[in-house]
Amino acid sequence: MEARFKLRGCHTMPNPTDQNADIERDLTALSRAPIQHLRERWRTVFRTEPPAAFGPDLLRRSIAQRVQERHYGGLSATVQRQLSQIVKTIADKPYGRIELPKRIKSGAVLVRTWKEKSYRVMVLDDGFAFEGQTYPSLSEIAREITGTRWNGPKFFGLRAPKPTVATTAAETRSRRGRPPATRSNLMKSAAGVSHDL
Repeated sequence: MEARFKLRGCHTMPNPTDQNADIERDLTALSRAPIQHLRERWRTVFRTEPPAAFGPDLLRRSIAQRVQERHYGGLSATVQRQLSQIVKTIADKPYGRIELPKRIKSGAVLVRTWKEKSYRVMVLDDGFAFEGQTYPSLSEIAREITGTRWNGPKFFGLRAPKPTVATTAAETRSRRGRPPATRSNLMKSAAGVSHDL
């Protein structure tokens, strides 16, 4: 082990390679630990009883994840919030389409043409700049431009339009009991009509 020196007013920092080696030894020990030891370790790491349904593999993975998270850092609050929103969306609509919100970097300029006039909005860290004013949301800017309520991200093209359902001629025929009226069908029926008086 290397010698550590203490200078006046300075603190010695632990060697990161020593800490990484400790983590690696800890994870290696987990891979060989019996289930009783894993359950004890769960109690110390999570401060709760381990789930009865967790076998040794899930206990190892969960403990290893928490040990590494404590050492290297976990997910940011923003990412945790996004994951929670995704989980909620899946729970609400299990077979629905999941659309992840697009993140726009600060400094980006959004351009939208409305009624033959072009509008520019700059993305800020804490909102959006439009015509010398700061707005908290794109929806307020869209309302300012159009005079009506709009979904701001949709107005500025940040959300994909909902997919339309394409129907085939066979589906249309089966719904109505007759083929769809096409120009050629209309021409044929007009040819058979007599206009004699």
